[in-house]
Amino acid sequence: MRYPPNVLDEIRARLPASAVVGKRVRLKKAGREWKGLSPFNAEKTPSFYVNDQKQFYHCFSSGKHGDIFTFLMETEGLSFPEAVERLAAEAGVPLPTLSQEDREQEVKRKSLYDVMELAAEFFQAALQGRSGAKARDYLAGRSLSVDTQTRFGIGYAPPDRYALRDHLAGKGVSIEMMDEAGLLTSSENETVLRDRFRDRVMFPICDLRGRVVAFGGRAMSADVPAKYLNSPDTPLFNKGRLLYNYHLARQPAHDRGTVIAVEGYVDVISLSVAGFHNAVAPLGTALTEDQLALLWRLSDEPILCFDGDKAGRRAAFRALDIALPSLTPGKSLRFAMLPEGQDPDDLARAGGSAAVERVLASARPLVDMLWTREVEVGPLDTPERRAALEHRLRESLALIRDETLKRYYREEVQARIAAQNPDPRAARFNRQGGGGRRERGGPSPTTPSARLSVSPLLARSALFMGGSAESPREAMILCAFLAHPELLQNHAETLAELEVEGRGPQALRSLLLDGAASGEPADLAVMQVRLERGGLLPVADKLTALVRPGDRWMLDPHADPMRLEDALRQAITLHRRARTLHSELRAAERALAEEDNEANLAWLREVQNQLSSVEGAEADLDNNVVRREQ
Repeated sequence: MRYPPNVLDEIRARLPASAVVGKRVRLKKAGREWKGLSPFNAEKTPSFYVNDQKQFYHCFSSGKHGDIFTFLMETEGLSFPEAVERLAAEAGVPLPTLSQEDREQEVKRKSLYDVMELAAEFFQAALQGRSGAKARDYLAGRSLSVDTQTRFGIGYAPPDRYALRDHLAGKGVSIEMMDEAGLLTSSENETVLRDRFRDRVMFPICDLRGRVVAFGGRAMSADVPAKYLNSPDTPLFNKGRLLYNYHLARQPAHDRGTVIAVEGYVDVISLSVAGFHNAVAPLGTALTEDQLALLWRLSDEPILCFDGDKAGRRAAFRALDIALPSLTPGKSLRFAMLPEGQDPDDLARAGGSAAVERVLASARPLVDMLWTREVEVGPLDTPERRAALEHRLRESLALIRDETLKRYYREEVQARIAAQNPDPRAARFNRQGGGGRRERGGPSPTTPSARLSVSPLLARSALFMGGSAESPREAMILCAFLAHPELLQNHAETLAELEVEGRGPQALRSLLLDGAASGEPADLAVMQVRLERGGLLPVADKLTALVRPGDRWMLDPHADPMRLEDALRQAITLHRRARTLHSELRAAERALAEEDNEANLAWLREVQNQLSSVEGAEADLDNNVVRREQ
């Protein structure tokens, strides 16, 4: 029994090679691949590798190589149909029963591939002919050499209404086949089919195997309604399920560890000329879920590089909504926004690879773009507007299906909300990303020489020195649980995950968790007895003394429960965020010391910017304390 290639491709797309092989071979992550002991030979050193991006395995000890179907045939002795049926069931892909009509359709599909190849050859020949002079001038003006044109199969559709139709007819291709391949069209008033593409530079669109399945045409005349025209959906082509240049970008993306998604064909080609062969593009539509899945097959964090205009920002924001439901731990997106009025083609031709590298190095994580989108809706100068911001963010985060990832996003967003300061006198923390006003003539925060610094107040805070037993914020969290042990009923897991420094605070946390695990009710008197028995009263007294005056209300047994939980949640969020950022800051500083380049500098500045947001939230609390004391 034969199966259509699109069915086999669908099974491969749904089942990563490592998932299939991992049921028989114990695999360990090795860079962008997986490795393990050969299932074919006895060995002590792993020589068996699996690559999910390329969907194959390779055994160096035996020389065996193949895909998921071959693996089952080699390891379990299954026939090819048996392997296909088993994997189709696992992937949830229904298998067609190939009737005589199905077999005829398969033959027809093969014929359609042949038709598309003939059309591509015709367009390429027309580009080099007399009628292609204007198109050649256009391509030369875009700095696309003859070698580049050949590599991407660029051609030209002559202006004649029947040029391609008559050429293919002379090769024995029927009108019905041309029409089914999407090469012909007609208007309401016409009965005779004519060429769909006329007077256009032609870009072949290939499937995952590199076979021509469609075309994109760029008009040479400014008078036509559509500047770009794509093939319609056909038995070979669905514009929402393919990416332009995917077949050529696959290996470079694997080598570089990332893939770049841009908006147009010429953008892809210009980036390739600049040395970025790992670029792809959607096919005239907004990014779809299927296209996102293809990107993730090439890289865990694809970079979306959008034009520097309003349309580019809208495209980036639309991509957010497509990506959020599909996010999983380790799979995300980064966004590289170009300067105003530029697209990747402009950038590559004007600044070369160095300019492109700078933009890519400054690509922002998905959470940054989500935050930017909602903050840009309007001012946040009233409680109602800030509440609306939080509501919009909650609605967006609700789209994330993975619960663990959703929790981390909520913590990140909550920390940013906490950093929003309505006091205009303290707004410098949000606007300038650091402590204080910049002197006139001083270095701009956006220049490479600028370094965002922590304010002197927070520099003395152990929380922002990486966390220690002397952290007022850490002390406040632990003492709040001591004063309100009933909170442990709902927050014991949160406390267990919290990182604390020093033997004393760690012992105190263990006491709290042991009490929660016992299931016995606890009040202040019971907690006092437990502290005495554990010899931890001096530790509790020391931590209580560290709690800031503005936070002492949390230790009041009669504190408002809702206000208490909200304050505790914000404190834990800030604590976690600061520790994570300081770890990343040290890593970024080491990387920059080892290699002083734009990518490492961009990483350092990004971490410093995020730290300054947390600093703003902490400084706001300190300012409130000072105002109350005055």
